[in-house]
Amino acid sequence: QLFLEESGGGLVQPGGSLRLACLGYGRLFTDYAIGWFRQSPGKEREYVATVSWSGGTKYYADSVAGRFTISRDNSKSTAYLEMNSLKSEDTAVYYCAARFGDPISDGSDYDYWGQGTQVTVSS
Repeated sequence: QLFLEESGGGLVQPGGSLRLACLGYGRLFTDYAIGWFRQSPGKEREYVATVSWSGGTKYYADSVAGRFTISRDNSKSTAYLEMNSLKSEDTAVYYCAARFGDPISDGSDYDYWGQGTQVTVSS
Protein backbone atom coordinates (compact mmCIF):
# COMPACT_ATOMS: atom_id res chain seq x y z
CA GLN A 1 0.00 0.00 0.00
CA LEU A 2 1.14 3.53 -0.73
CA PHE A 3 0.65 5.94 2.16
CA LEU A 4 0.28 9.66 1.49
CA GLU A 5 0.67 12.54 3.94
CA GLU A 6 -0.21 16.13 3.08
CA SER A 7 1.23 19.17 4.82
CA GLY A 8 1.48 22.90 4.33
CA GLY A 9 -2.10 24.02 4.73
CA GLY A 10 -3.12 27.01 6.80
CA LEU A 11 -4.74 30.41 6.87
CA VAL A 12 -3.72 32.93 4.20
CA GLN A 13 -5.07 36.28 3.05
CA PRO A 14 -6.61 36.70 -0.40
CA GLY A 15 -3.85 37.18 -2.95
CA GLY A 16 -1.41 35.23 -0.84
CA SER A 17 0.47 32.00 -1.50
CA LEU A 18 0.87 28.55 0.02
CA ARG A 19 2.80 25.45 -0.93
CA LEU A 20 1.32 22.07 -0.11
CA ALA A 21 3.44 18.93 0.06
CA CYS A 22 2.45 15.29 -0.35
CA LEU A 23 4.89 12.72 1.00
CA GLY A 24 4.50 9.15 -0.25
CA TYR A 25 5.88 6.01 1.39
CA GLY A 26 5.27 2.30 1.52
CA ARG A 27 5.68 1.68 -2.19
CA LEU A 28 7.79 3.03 -5.01
CA PHE A 29 6.65 6.63 -5.43
CA THR A 30 7.69 6.77 -9.09
CA ASP A 31 5.17 4.07 -10.00
CA TYR A 32 2.32 6.53 -9.48
CA ALA A 33 0.78 9.59 -11.00
CA ILE A 34 -0.21 12.11 -8.32
CA GLY A 35 -3.33 14.23 -8.26
CA TRP A 36 -4.51 17.04 -6.04
CA PHE A 37 -8.20 17.38 -5.22
CA ARG A 38 -10.17 19.62 -2.88
CA GLN A 39 -13.48 19.61 -1.11
CA SER A 40 -15.41 22.42 0.56
CA PRO A 41 -18.30 21.91 3.00
CA GLY A 42 -21.48 21.05 1.14
CA LYS A 43 -19.70 20.63 -2.17
CA GLU A 44 -18.50 17.65 -4.15
CA ARG A 45 -14.84 16.80 -4.37
CA GLU A 46 -13.17 18.85 -7.09
CA TYR A 47 -10.19 18.01 -9.27
CA VAL A 48 -7.34 20.54 -9.02
CA ALA A 49 -4.25 19.24 -10.81
CA THR A 50 -2.33 16.10 -11.67
CA VAL A 51 1.23 15.13 -12.63
CA SER A 52 2.68 12.06 -14.30
CA TRP A 53 5.15 9.74 -12.57
CA SER A 54 8.10 11.51 -14.21
CA GLY A 55 6.80 15.04 -13.66
CA GLY A 56 6.85 15.65 -17.37
CA THR A 57 3.10 15.84 -17.90
CA LYS A 58 0.88 18.16 -15.92
CA TYR A 59 -2.80 19.08 -16.14
CA TYR A 60 -4.85 21.68 -14.33
CA ALA A 61 -8.47 22.49 -13.70
CA ASP A 62 -9.56 25.67 -15.43
CA SER A 63 -10.32 27.25 -12.05
CA VAL A 64 -6.64 27.12 -10.98
CA ALA A 65 -4.70 27.22 -14.26
CA GLY A 66 -2.18 30.04 -14.22
CA ARG A 67 -2.30 30.35 -10.43
CA PHE A 68 -1.36 26.86 -9.19
CA THR A 69 1.66 24.75 -10.13
CA ILE A 70 1.97 21.04 -9.52
CA SER A 71 5.40 19.40 -9.34
CA ARG A 72 7.18 16.45 -7.80
CA ASP A 73 10.62 15.54 -6.50
CA ASN A 74 10.94 11.78 -6.81
CA SER A 75 14.23 11.78 -4.92
CA LYS A 76 12.19 12.93 -1.91
CA SER A 77 9.05 10.93 -2.73
CA THR A 78 7.15 14.19 -2.51
CA ALA A 79 4.70 16.05 -4.72
CA TYR A 80 3.90 19.72 -4.35
CA LEU A 81 1.11 22.14 -5.11
CA GLU A 82 2.26 25.74 -5.29
CA MET A 83 -0.76 28.03 -4.92
CA ASN A 84 -0.53 31.72 -5.78
CA SER A 85 -3.07 34.53 -6.03
CA LEU A 86 -5.33 32.66 -3.67
CA LYS A 87 -9.02 33.51 -3.56
CA SER A 88 -11.69 32.88 -0.95
CA GLU A 89 -13.20 30.25 -3.23
CA ASP A 90 -9.97 28.23 -2.94
CA THR A 91 -10.85 27.53 0.68
CA ALA A 92 -11.15 23.75 1.07
CA VAL A 93 -9.57 20.61 2.40
CA TYR A 94 -6.89 19.62 -0.10
CA TYR A 95 -6.12 15.97 -0.72
CA CYS A 96 -3.37 14.30 -2.69
CA ALA A 97 -4.02 10.98 -4.33
CA ALA A 98 -2.06 8.40 -6.32
CA ARG A 99 -2.87 6.07 -9.17
CA PHE A 100 -0.84 3.50 -11.06
CA GLY A 101 -1.02 4.82 -14.59
CA ASP A 102 -1.60 8.03 -16.48
CA PRO A 103 -2.47 11.30 -14.73
CA ILE A 104 -6.22 11.83 -15.04
CA SER A 105 -8.81 14.12 -13.49
CA ASP A 106 -11.31 11.47 -12.33
CA GLY A 107 -10.78 11.01 -8.63
CA SER A 108 -12.66 7.70 -8.59
CA ASP A 109 -9.74 6.14 -10.48
CA TYR A 110 -7.18 6.99 -7.81
CA ASP A 111 -6.16 4.18 -5.52
CA TYR A 112 -4.57 5.90 -2.55
CA TRP A 113 -5.50 9.06 -0.68
CA GLY A 114 -4.01 11.21 2.04
CA GLN A 115 -5.90 12.53 5.04
CA GLY A 116 -6.12 16.09 3.70
CA THR A 117 -4.89 19.49 4.78
CA GLN A 118 -7.08 22.54 5.37
CA VAL A 119 -6.51 25.69 3.33
CA THR A 120 -8.44 28.77 4.40
CA VAL A 121 -8.28 31.99 2.40
CA SER A 122 -9.68 34.86 4.40
CA SER A 123 -8.85 38.38 5.46
